[in-house]
Amino acid sequence: MSTETREIQQRGTNGTGTAEDRDTETKRAPRKRWFFIGAGIIVLALILMYGIPWLKYMLSHEGTDDAHVDADIVQVTSKIPERIDRILVTTNQYVHRGQLLIILDNSDEQARLQQAQAQYDLAAANQRTLVQQQRGGVSQAQAQVAQAAAQAGVAAANVPAAQQEYDKAEADLARTESLVATGDVPAEQLDAARATAAAAEAQLAGAQRQQNAASAGISAAQGGVATAEGKLAQASDVSQVEAARAQLELAQRDLHYTRIYSPIDAYVGEKDAEIGQTIAAGAQLMTLVPSTGIYITADYKETQLGNMRVGQPVDIHVDAYKGVTFHGHVVSINPASENTYALVPSQNATGNFVKVTQRVPVRISIDDPRADMPLRPGMSVETYVRVK
Repeated sequence: MSTETREIQQRGTNGTGTAEDRDTETKRAPRKRWFFIGAGIIVLALILMYGIPWLKYMLSHEGTDDAHVDADIVQVTSKIPERIDRILVTTNQYVHRGQLLIILDNSDEQARLQQAQAQYDLAAANQRTLVQQQRGGVSQAQAQVAQAAAQAGVAAANVPAAQQEYDKAEADLARTESLVATGDVPAEQLDAARATAAAAEAQLAGAQRQQNAASAGISAAQGGVATAEGKLAQASDVSQVEAARAQLELAQRDLHYTRIYSPIDAYVGEKDAEIGQTIAAGAQLMTLVPSTGIYITADYKETQLGNMRVGQPVDIHVDAYKGVTFHGHVVSINPASENTYALVPSQNATGNFVKVTQRVPVRISIDDPRADMPLRPGMSVETYVRVK
């Protein structure tokens, strides 16, 4: 007999209720018992229906809520120090790659470009004039070589004739001396023969000197050609022109830098530039948040990385979109923990080591981005990597 039945019977015995009440209480007792049994069965069924899949999911996935939407944000800077003349975009505006963002004052750059252009034109004109002059010098020197060669040819042609005359005069002198010695001719003819021989010898010596002088003239003229060619080579040196060209290109580039363009398709984030502001080279002007290439950076505990591999699928839950699951996959696992990149990383060799579980950044791509649910860098997310 149950406790409820005994209590009812006891109340009836004690006269605390009517017979009808006692019958009602007796009927309700089994109903309550079956109600609790049914409720327990339902709860057990729900646990089996939802609890087991959840447990199985958690055993096959590694999850973390230390994750956020990330992107390769671009910092727009200036390459030259200058004053901002105009700003053509506003915060949160969408811009295309190559779109003009900021215009800097370019009056100084234009003046430097004109000056560099004038210096380059002058250097190029001087170089061309000098080359022409030295080419004329080479032509003149070559003409002198040709003239000296012609003179040497004439001098060389005179030597054989003078030699022939000298040989004839020597032969006539020897014959006259022999005839005078025998008395066949008078002694006066010997003096005449000697004078003729001396004149022929002098003429031969003069022809030889002219030949030697002409040869020396050729050598001197050839030396003049070498000197003129050296001057021409020196005049052809374009180092000064190239230096002026380099200055011109620098001036052209500085003028181009007065126009700042967007390097990517993006949204204008934080803007630090104001019209009239004088900026330094390298100054940050605005931040561009890319419209594509959004990814997730999830910081997993080192104890969760044992079975994690590149390419494994990932379920992504974004706090901003309740009940929506995005899908992605592991792109890369950082080669070092976050502590390694800290400004003052922990020094475990100091003797004060306290073991702390480290976190390692994991980069996750988003395979199914949705235009109606944009993901913005910095949003909090939860990620679950299927590792089994």
